[in-house]
Amino acid sequence: MSDNTQGGTVNTEQTAAEILPFTSSAPFTMGIELELQLVNRRNYNLASDAVDLLTWIEPRDLQKQIKLEMTQGMIELNSDVHTRVDHLIEELKGLRAALNRGAQYLNIDVSGGGAHPFQHWNEQRITPSERFHHLHEKYGYLAKTFTVFGQHIHVGVPNGDDALYLTHAFSRFVPHFIALSAASPFYQGADTQFESSRSNVVRAFPLSGTAPTLTRWSDFETYYDELLRIGIIGSMKDFYWDIRPKPEYGTVEIRVCDTPLTIEHAAHLGCYAQLLARWILTERPFVITNDFYLLYQYNRFEASRYGLAGSIAIHGNNPADSSKQPIYEHLLGHLQDLQRYTQNEAEQLTLKRLRHMAEGRLSDAGWLRQTFAQRGSLNDMMRLSSELWMGQEPPPYYQ
Repeated sequence: MSDNTQGGTVNTEQTAAEILPFTSSAPFTMGIELELQLVNRRNYNLASDAVDLLTWIEPRDLQKQIKLEMTQGMIELNSDVHTRVDHLIEELKGLRAALNRGAQYLNIDVSGGGAHPFQHWNEQRITPSERFHHLHEKYGYLAKTFTVFGQHIHVGVPNGDDALYLTHAFSRFVPHFIALSAASPFYQGADTQFESSRSNVVRAFPLSGTAPTLTRWSDFETYYDELLRIGIIGSMKDFYWDIRPKPEYGTVEIRVCDTPLTIEHAAHLGCYAQLLARWILTERPFVITNDFYLLYQYNRFEASRYGLAGSIAIHGNNPADSSKQPIYEHLLGHLQDLQRYTQNEAEQLTLKRLRHMAEGRLSDAGWLRQTFAQRGSLNDMMRLSSELWMGQEPPPYYQ
């Protein structure tokens, strides 16, 4: 979608329908984006080599799937659209191999994880791009602190009304996605005591949080058009919501995940979103009301702070129906419910692996802390983390 803002003015001649059409896509297809860390091999700090790395990607047609990000210590990997998680994994292996080959020419490594453990935001360099320089000018230091690394999951939907329903319904499972992907316990050289410190950085932006509780795409177009006309936004990219519709792709995008340490886990998170979408849009289990997000901030904090060991609060229609339970128990219940929505053995394997993580309260954040405790060095921890990403032996909970 193009930005209609030029020189501080907005083209007001277009109607909302012309500005924000929703492109229908095949329901329950999925794709993922992964923001990855580029680290040097001297001390495993971030390396500002993203622009050079892009030129080394072979075959050349893969360059359209490997993109620059806000600062030059980051690179973004984009999958194609998939219906099966095992096919997604195979594609990601090919993209990883191309990325790894390019990195070798520059004597750098690539790593997953939601935040680099000891980089300093003020040392980061903005990537040469009109959009990135505009964001740096607009958001000041926040643009450089945004050197954190997330996984975005796209799920296909047929129309805008379904996209809004799924956007809101997915919010009930944000604690699951944060806890399952948590991989940023260290930040700016310290143990934050959070499983996902990245979550706090993202919340600093003014248009972060949750989408308004609108349920019809026509109403959302009116809302969008108003913000566009008064110059608050220039496109859907200006919404930093945890979950947002992407009308140009025909998807709903989940944006709360840390980038996992391995491509396999990233793919399984994508499959979990796919299975949830099948259940949500088939059974329509939620009624979207103005108090739908009443407990959202509490649940989001619990997942970021404690991961699978945190609590999730459920708001009932009356006080007697409200309750609280551990996130891992809530997750296990839904993993069981989703069994009937699996369509192949690969999806059953996804549920099995996520169930194993939930039962043991296992996470990438836990692996990072354990590795640091064993090695006594954040630098060495990052070296081993990059080996995981680049295809070495994964942690036992990925088996």
